[in-house]
Amino acid sequence: MADEAGRIADLQTGAWARAGLAGHLPGPAAMTARWLSAITAPPLASCRVLVSTTPDRRTLTGFAAIGPSEDPDAGPADAVVGEFVVGRTGRGHGSRLLNAVVDTMRADGFERATWWVGSTDDALRSFLAGSGWAPDGAHREIGTEDGSAVLRQVRLHTGLG
Repeated sequence: MADEAGRIADLQTGAWARAGLAGHLPGPAAMTARWLSAITAPPLASCRVLVSTTPDRRTLTGFAAIGPSEDPDAGPADAVVGEFVVGRTGRGHGSRLLNAVVDTMRADGFERATWWVGSTDDALRSFLAGSGWAPDGAHREIGTEDGSAVLRQVRLHTGLG
């Protein structure tokens, strides 16, 4: 599991670097430790880390972190996709991982899923819209305490029924 946590940390670092945010992540050892903890000791049984791999299972191609939504307007049947990263797009890894996310949320008894997406991430928004996700009108800005990095996000949602 430690190896998997390290590969997740590497994928996350790459994704955040492409978004210009890698400098705001902790170092590789700290990130690996956080992911190992998320995998082996989640705060709730419904907090999960899912991974996608190549068919031979040698290469991690993506990961998702999911759990109950902590949004102020969320109900107990609302889940959230907290992180979703796929190394290379256009190969079906994202679609398979998204299906696993939705299936896992359903199995955990959630009825609705939400996902905070960067307001300028048109590729992800288009991918999700094609899978039945839509904006619900909520938006937010998150960033560093010193204001050196700000990310504007919109919330998408879908029913899991």
